[in-house]
Amino acid sequence: GMTVERTTDPNDPLEYGFLRFHYTEVYEEKEQWVIPCGEISPFPLSGMYTIHNAPHLIDLFEQVHQLWQQRGHITAMRRNLLLQDLLLFLVLDFRTQKIAGDATAAIEHTQDYMATHYREALFVDDLAQMAGLSSSHYTRLFRKTIGYSPIDYLTHLRVDRAKEMLALSHYRLKLIAESVGYADEFYFSRIFKKIEGMSPRDYAKKHRVKDLP
Repeated sequence: GMTVERTTDPNDPLEYGFLRFHYTEVYEEKEQWVIPCGEISPFPLSGMYTIHNAPHLIDLFEQVHQLWQQRGHITAMRRNLLLQDLLLFLVLDFRTQKIAGDATAAIEHTQDYMATHYREALFVDDLAQMAGLSSSHYTRLFRKTIGYSPIDYLTHLRVDRAKEMLALSHYRLKLIAESVGYADEFYFSRIFKKIEGMSPRDYAKKHRVKDLP
């Protein structure tokens, strides 16, 4: 074969980032957090990919890198949350590359968008426009595909994320509410109780992991 040699521009060199991590599957079953025994599911990414939104990925990576050089329990929590955001971004970025453009794929695309932007104010009209559908048709198709209306799905996303934070941290309720998209912690508490049948504080007392730092 033919040997090919390439060199980078010394004024604009290539940069590499390396991030090593371990992961464990955790799921909720019968109101208990369970770590499965035996083999865990394979990580949803492998191989090499071209990232569409590279600046956002670089920003997340740099934030993780900065926190990795710091110590402290709160810093470790922030670092882990950022790492999850980074990995989710990679998975969703790869999935968006496979979207075929049909209505069902467009619904799944907005579902993915909601999963990464649930902290923000999201409106059905904007999501429908993203899917290229009218608001009424988008809502009907979303319910048929996902099983929830767009707003109910967003609410469940926020509550599920709040449940994780309640079980795995000592964050104040106001901070948790703001972290999942609710400026009013009392409104958040009402929504949470409506879905889970108990207040956030009661949920934390019942499900918080023991021996948290």
